[in-house]
Amino acid sequence: MTKRLGSSSKIGIVGAAYLAFAIYLYQPYLANFDKWQYLLVVNPCLAAIGCYVLSRRWVGTIAGSFFAGAIYGFGPFMLGFARFHPTAGVLAALIPWLFCPAAFFAKENRLASAALAVLPFVVIILFFEVSAHWRLFVMSRQARLHLSDLPGFLAPLVSAKRGMSLVGFYHIPIAALIMGIGMMAAARRWGIIVIIAIGAALAFCTPVPGLNVSPLSWFAIPSVCCAVLVGAGMQGLISSGFADRKWVLAITIVMGAMGIVTLLLATKYFQTFLFLGTGYARLLAETGKLYVMGAVVIGTIFFMARAKLRVWWLRWVIFCLAMGVDIFLGARFIVDRIL
Repeated sequence: MTKRLGSSSKIGIVGAAYLAFAIYLYQPYLANFDKWQYLLVVNPCLAAIGCYVLSRRWVGTIAGSFFAGAIYGFGPFMLGFARFHPTAGVLAALIPWLFCPAAFFAKENRLASAALAVLPFVVIILFFEVSAHWRLFVMSRQARLHLSDLPGFLAPLVSAKRGMSLVGFYHIPIAALIMGIGMMAAARRWGIIVIIAIGAALAFCTPVPGLNVSPLSWFAIPSVCCAVLVGAGMQGLISSGFADRKWVLAITIVMGAMGIVTLLLATKYFQTFLFLGTGYARLLAETGKLYVMGAVVIGTIFFMARAKLRVWWLRWVIFCLAMGVDIFLGARFIVDRIL
């Protein structure tokens, strides 16, 4: 287990990188923070480190786990908790840590693992019940996801500008997520699929009668699972060989199609009356460019796999740079919009 998690020094270095990025994001606003708002800096770091540690159970590379943590801790969903009381983000940050007992301590015992996987659900309920008892209402009980929020999964920056609930990830990680889902299905890890489905369903449902839980908080569970799948998908794409070229090509086509669709939508908004949709058009144009960049990156990996070029370091450099740019730009925009 120790070898799989990695040494404490590696976790410390990764945590320092997350902390530096969090300070960069919130530095312009720190002077005006009250004592509670400093949690806005702590929460993403705690969430990212927890997801990094959790992903070490399935992701064999430090880079893959690093981006899995960054995708959750600094993703649209986690950063969107800044709209509520800062302690709401603490709950979301604890979710990956609560999955660690099931992932590491009971991995050889399916029954025990399934029982421990219920822990995050139980803690969410207890958190809101205790908060209500102390008259601390960290989130509205009516805050939940709607079908109208789903487009934000593909265009989170537009959702941030419109003040909608933020779900999903950024743009280029979608490619890794598709690969991760395919790998999970091929390995028949149905338990993960069930956990994702239950968490997502609860997030869209009305509040459970008799409970003070805000439905939106349930979405932290599928978000953590999908972030880990992004890390696994990155590793799968990087290590793809000649036999995997069809999978890689399909993902390239999907990314290219999403780029074309968003660019066409941008054109439509540019043509609105008196250019009232110019702001959204520019965001959609940037979104389209990022999807196109993702298609180019995955396409490059496809041609390398087709040519049987096993230049792993070059694949990692290209993919990590593209992911880093996407997270950097997206997180900066979302924090500026919310604060």
